[in-house]
Amino acid sequence: MKRVLVIAAHPDDEVLGCGGVIARHNDRGDLVQVLIVTRGDSQLFPPEQVATLHRELHAAHQVLGVSEAHFLDFPAPRLDSLPGYKVAEAIRQVIFSFRPEIIYLPHRGDIHVDHQVVYQATLIASRPIHNCPVRTLLCYETLSETEWAAPMGDTTFIPTVFIDITKYLDHKLGAMACYRSQVKEPPHPRSLQAIEALARLRGFTVGLLAAEAFMLVRQTIE
Repeated sequence: MKRVLVIAAHPDDEVLGCGGVIARHNDRGDLVQVLIVTRGDSQLFPPEQVATLHRELHAAHQVLGVSEAHFLDFPAPRLDSLPGYKVAEAIRQVIFSFRPEIIYLPHRGDIHVDHQVVYQATLIASRPIHNCPVRTLLCYETLSETEWAAPMGDTTFIPTVFIDITKYLDHKLGAMACYRSQVKEPPHPRSLQAIEALARLRGFTVGLLAAEAFMLVRQTIE
């Protein structure tokens, strides 16, 4: 059994980025937990909206088989207003408590600054020192964040790892459908049709019917 941690800046990022892979890990007997770094700033998001999003999250996680969700409750969308070390230390505590072998995290080039902060903080928190358990770091793509970034070499998502989710695409779509407040109508990239289309495209790229794509940051093979 592997221990897997999916780190997301906001609720629904975990489903958009690797909902199929979460279901796949669960089906294979792995233990999957999700870490949500932020909570909607009360000055921008009314409490009832935040409560709705959390109910949707728990429903989505039941579909995927997430064993536990952690919430750091840093303010969204204001992560860049906080000292980076505070975010990194909070993530580090979860990592050293749960001790995952694999971490999935946002891509550094995403247009949303919260995603950029979470990426950097996770790299700091998972440095290969002090008996850190993490052996694999994989960045996922988040529709309406990753593809809207500037098309520059240091921000472009260049997939290097493709994971077959043919058997789990319906789980991914079902989990995203639980996020009723976040799902959009086509041609918005957060529509169920767009999510399926990306999974098909990533799969067809490598001869599969559906896949999720990732950028490998680091992998230690012993």
